[in-house]
Amino acid sequence: MARIRDFVKKEPVLIISALLALVSSFFVPPDREYLGYFDLRTLALLYCLMVVVAGLRQAGLFAHLAHKLCEKAGSLRSMGILLVLLCFFSSMLITNDVALLTFVPFAVVVLGLAHQKDSLIRIVVLQTVAANLGSMLTPVGNPQNLFLYSHYDMTLGRFLGLTFPVWLLSLVLLLLCCLSLSRKPLSVFLGEEPGLEKKQLWLYLGLFVLCLLVVVRLIAWPVMLGLLLLVLLILDRKRLLQADFLLLLTFCAFFVFAGNLARIPAVDTLLRRLLGGREYLTALLTSQVISNVPAALLLSGFTDQAGALLLGVDIGGLGTPIASLASLISLKLYSHSDHAHPGRFLLEFTAVNLVLLGILSLAAGWLL
Repeated sequence: MARIRDFVKKEPVLIISALLALVSSFFVPPDREYLGYFDLRTLALLYCLMVVVAGLRQAGLFAHLAHKLCEKAGSLRSMGILLVLLCFFSSMLITNDVALLTFVPFAVVVLGLAHQKDSLIRIVVLQTVAANLGSMLTPVGNPQNLFLYSHYDMTLGRFLGLTFPVWLLSLVLLLLCCLSLSRKPLSVFLGEEPGLEKKQLWLYLGLFVLCLLVVVRLIAWPVMLGLLLLVLLILDRKRLLQADFLLLLTFCAFFVFAGNLARIPAVDTLLRRLLGGREYLTALLTSQVISNVPAALLLSGFTDQAGALLLGVDIGGLGTPIASLASLISLKLYSHSDHAHPGRFLLEFTAVNLVLLGILSLAAGWLL
């Protein structure tokens, strides 16, 4: 029972999505049409990207990059800016949750060595916002982007045309937020520079390029998946199991739930009426309650307004801690640090998120 309770606490979205899929199956009994619910391209890309990023992390790329940049910081403000920008720019390629898993613990260690733990809350809050906003730029930056990009068969140009203006404004706002950090000199010894496993690094950089070729639709996803499986079965078999399979199951459960809802005429009609002309606001508010990935999966089946939905779930990652599951990662990592103050963290997190949410929503309204 204790293990079950722990699993439910760690994976509430998976549990809820599975229950919703199960309940909906009573209204729409399983049949052949279920097979059409699943976006195999998105699932394959998501799996391959998770495996590739795990390989790059094991090769020491992210630790090496963080060490190289942060050893140049001469003040708390410059250190904070570097830590925040690491999350912002890396999340575009390695996803927001991986960026936070990699660089928030690094921030905790660095600020501890520099005896600057009083600034830890602000920097981790800004890192969290940076990862959620930086990841919006590219289709591979977060799971909802990858799904919507594939679901609506968007071109890269159209996608970037929607996300780039908000992403650029987000960068400016984050840099302004970093000006609140002290300019007092900072002296910290980061220890020996982490090494790089160069053979492994080049292998996974090559596989990452392979994934990007699928994103820009130069090769088909079965080719990518087949090549990745073949290469890693020969060279690094254990890496094939280092993906977040529970996230993939969550996607599958929401595919079933959303697919079944679309086949219930009364529900389909109701949701389309609710969304009509209010796609952005609906996506943003839904994200606050069930987080932005499930919101994208759920709402995409009832509207053809890809732009409004995309910006709604991406900007909707701001707000409550559950609006983006990546935010919960930061909260958990911070809470496990020495002398943590979760209450103060949530207070500052909420204040920063709500201010940025308001500003970026005005920008999104202008774009849409």
